[in-house]
Amino acid sequence: MVKEIIKYPTPLSVEYGINVRVFNKELFALIDDLKDTINENNLDALAAFQIGSYFNVVVIKQDDGTFLELINPKVISHSGEVVTQEVTAYYPNMNAEVKRYAAISVVYQDRFGEKQVLKADGNLAILIQRKIDYTFGSTFLPKLSQEERKRFEDSLEYGIDVGYSNYCPTSFFKDKIIRFINIIIALLFFVFLISFFIEDKKILSSIWEYQLYTSYATTFFTLVYVVYGRYEGTKYTSCTSCQIGNILGTAFLALVRLSIVMILSYIFVK
Repeated sequence: MVKEIIKYPTPLSVEYGINVRVFNKELFALIDDLKDTINENNLDALAAFQIGSYFNVVVIKQDDGTFLELINPKVISHSGEVVTQEVTAYYPNMNAEVKRYAAISVVYQDRFGEKQVLKADGNLAILIQRKIDYTFGSTFLPKLSQEERKRFEDSLEYGIDVGYSNYCPTSFFKDKIIRFINIIIALLFFVFLISFFIEDKKILSSIWEYQLYTSYATTFFTLVYVVYGRYEGTKYTSCTSCQIGNILGTAFLALVRLSIVMILSYIFVK
């Protein structure tokens, strides 16, 4: 019987899978359900956890169309490492770079309860490791590097595969830079207005010096905004026109506002 595959954000169990102790019709029915669900969804493999069962069972569809049934699988040895680009049914339309063992040895039981040993490498080794993750109530998420995990969690937040698709976020760090610049310009204008209520020449001279040096710093931050904004935009291929194209215009407007404030200050404050 085809079963519904559990998908994010429905949580997986944080408990370990329960080892199969009784090899009976209930177990065989579970294995058949896994096979039917694999065929229906054109998948390579499924763990019982993925269809809501707590039993430690993994079924893999082999190249010849037959199925490999792994009951109570456990990795007993491994060698080498490889970084692979992985997808999983739990996170539809998303992928991540995961570090895996290049070769593994697995001990498991077949449907008759007999112990078996399997040595695997390449794609089969990676596939088995992926499915065994589920028997621990987990996905590949804990295995991701800090940088990759941040990217993946951002993908979950925005609902699209950040960095691996035509994705253009609505918020950049450069936006914080330009907000900071605009705040400085607003403060300069506020100081300019206050100067109308000050008659002391020394204080006005100090105000002008403050504004002058602050304008230099603001110009520097505007250049930082342009440089960093272009760098940030290159991380998202679809942002060439919708984001990067606005950087120079935004910087130009900021400098125009700054110039207006400084010209007024030069006339009335200096």
